[in-house]
Amino acid sequence: MKLGVLFNAAVGTLVAVPIVRYLLSPVIRERRQGYESWLSLGPLVQFPPGQTRLATYRNPVADPSDGETANIPCWVRHVAGGTFQVFAINCAHLGCPVRWFPQSGLFMCPCHGGVYYSDGSRASGPPERGLFEYAWKVDQGSLLIKAGEMPTTGAPAAKLINIRRAPCA
Repeated sequence: MKLGVLFNAAVGTLVAVPIVRYLLSPVIRERRQGYESWLSLGPLVQFPPGQTRLATYRNPVADPSDGETANIPCWVRHVAGGTFQVFAINCAHLGCPVRWFPQSGLFMCPCHGGVYYSDGSRASGPPERGLFEYAWKVDQGSLLIKAGEMPTTGAPAAKLINIRRAPCA
């Protein structure tokens, strides 16, 4: 009887640890540095005017054990005159990675046929909204984005709309 109770207590503890970590994650995450950091995508010369390019950044709160999964891709569109748009690579429908097709000037999702115009707005398919955008700024000849949290519909509206538009230096 005592052995059975001890075994059940050990299994209960093992099951409870991830649940407690999940419940406490907002408190723990708030204390970690990096969620509000500006990260460089590279020098402006990597993003010619009128073109859309794939860029990557390292998740600022990644652990060393995350390896390559901490490198996050995004699409950078240099509109013109120092104005950029930086899109999350994920489709707004179910999060599949969208691809840029310069021939048609469209982003397309291979999973369910979501299509977006070059400005990230919804063109057709199941997504109900456009691509998620990162806030950006230009500093000392580099394009920086505010990253660490994936832009989603659950994010505060200011984080989705407050896109910084800084002129090129």
